[in-house]
Amino acid sequence: MDTSPNLARAQWMSLLAQADPAELAAAMDAFAPPADAAWLRPAQTGLYMLRGRVGGTGPQFNFGEITVTRCSVQVGDHIGHAWVRGTQTRHAELAAVADALMQNPALASQVRSHVIEPLRRALDERRDTESRKAAASKVEFFTVVRGE
Repeated sequence: MDTSPNLARAQWMSLLAQADPAELAAAMDAFAPPADAAWLRPAQTGLYMLRGRVGGTGPQFNFGEITVTRCSVQVGDHIGHAWVRGTQTRHAELAAVADALMQNPALASQVRSHVIEPLRRALDERRDTESRKAAASKVEFFTVVRGE
């Protein structure tokens, strides 16, 4: 994880959003929700428009819509936000609480060791498994040149 505060936060927020909801809930058992948590924006589900560019540099076009759930929570002096794919409000709430706790210097190391790192390992394992599964079905195409 990068040590720059803004980049590091973007990385852990991305990890929390991509985490398996059940794994996140199990990891956050000891931390969520704190008694002083105030929901600034309760979990809401809506649609975001995905945009793309032809060839990565061409004109923009609307690719499609994706369902997203978002929420914001204040824990002490820190505000946590979360945006997760799908309609699982509990996933968004736990991710927002984890984001707020990671901003607290007194709790950041505990949350990193008990929540962030185990989720990172689980995500890496899932990606590795999916990569191996895709590689097993890889087909090599080649062309035989006729000697004319």
